[in-house]
Amino acid sequence: QVQLVESGGGLVQAGGSLRLSCAASGRTFSSYIMGWFRQAPGQEREFVSAITWRGESSYYADSVKGRFTISRDNAKNTVYLQMDSLKPEDTAVYYCAVVRSAYSGMSQNDVRYWGKGTLVTVSS
Repeated sequence: QVQLVESGGGLVQAGGSLRLSCAASGRTFSSYIMGWFRQAPGQEREFVSAITWRGESSYYADSVKGRFTISRDNAKNTVYLQMDSLKPEDTAVYYCAVVRSAYSGMSQNDVRYWGKGTLVTVSS
């Protein structure tokens, strides 16, 4: 079992930036493919980004491509999501996840473990 704890959410104005962090328990973090999903009020949870074991490849939803950057630090068991040029439509609860594979457009069915989420609110 893996425990994932997100942090870094909050309230930001449109055009601003936030960096989310996700700390993972366990000694095998470097073997996990990691991802970020989000869920806006009244909407289904959707894929945002994913990164492979050593960070050599990353994937993004079209809606965040060019604005968000995923990265990881295996020495710290942590994955990050740098979010720039934020828009009100980015408002959602953001979830960290261990996923089975890395590709754009993955679904919740690809997730092995979930974090509890962190709320990001972007005001206009």
